[in-house]
Amino acid sequence: MNIGFIGLGIMGTPMALHLVNAGHQLFVNTVGNVPEAVTAAGAKVCANAAEVTRQSEIVFTMVPDTPDVEAVLFGENGVASALQAGAGGQRKVIVDMSSISPMATKTFAQKINALGADYIDAPVSGGEVGAKAASLTIMCGGDEAVFEKVRPLLEKMGKNITLVGGNGDGQTTKVANQIIVALNIAAVGEALIFASKAGADPAKVRQALMGGFASSRILEVHGERMIKRTFDPGFRIKLHQKDLGLALQGARELGLALPQTANAAQLMQVLAANGMADLDHSALVRALEIMGNHEVAQKAE
Repeated sequence: MNIGFIGLGIMGTPMALHLVNAGHQLFVNTVGNVPEAVTAAGAKVCANAAEVTRQSEIVFTMVPDTPDVEAVLFGENGVASALQAGAGGQRKVIVDMSSISPMATKTFAQKINALGADYIDAPVSGGEVGAKAASLTIMCGGDEAVFEKVRPLLEKMGKNITLVGGNGDGQTTKVANQIIVALNIAAVGEALIFASKAGADPAKVRQALMGGFASSRILEVHGERMIKRTFDPGFRIKLHQKDLGLALQGARELGLALPQTANAAQLMQVLAANGMADLDHSALVRALEIMGNHEVAQKAE
């Protein structure tokens, strides 16, 4: 199958590689240089999103934010301009795997549908590790028949793949996911800084908690990052900030209060204000450390 992939960042690059390594012909475009690994695998570089779309039956997008998706789809030489040019009667499918506004997604889908193409929103969870391992959780919104058409390709990139409902529902699920992840990171950070300041070894505290009801994937992975101070980005603070912004914007529109989400967003803002927005989101503990004037640290043996 001829497949397009637009957006070859930390997540997009390994995702695209899984598709091309599965034997599909890949047409790609990204901001900046296309990674050498992608071209070495046989992908063909296109000048813009329109060229990608003309060459492809299914086009994947994986870019940072709502305005980026809008630009890729509807900007100059965007996806939509190639759809308007005609596709020989066969409906093309646009699959947006970015994490963006659910409301904007519904609008984008309607516009793409009006141009004679189909649309699936399919945001992911699992970070760089999941992207490389092809173990991403993929949350989808769209028509069931279209979803089944793209499912075999999604299975090359992820393991837990769910059609939640119509367009926008995949993005709503991703926002819910990011709320849960942020609050869990904050909880683990508070627990470890409390233990450390009280004089206990946070590494041993974490080990003990992993055997109890407090055990979680966040405690396992990000708790270790906090203790070992390994904050190289798998998922950057600034991207999680964006996602929590979507949650709070949606909450206002729905007339909801999300107080703990707002608090987590403020902790991330502390980091952004201190030049740490490009660290991994496990670095949220640094905001607590700044406020508590104490750093989580593993005791020397």
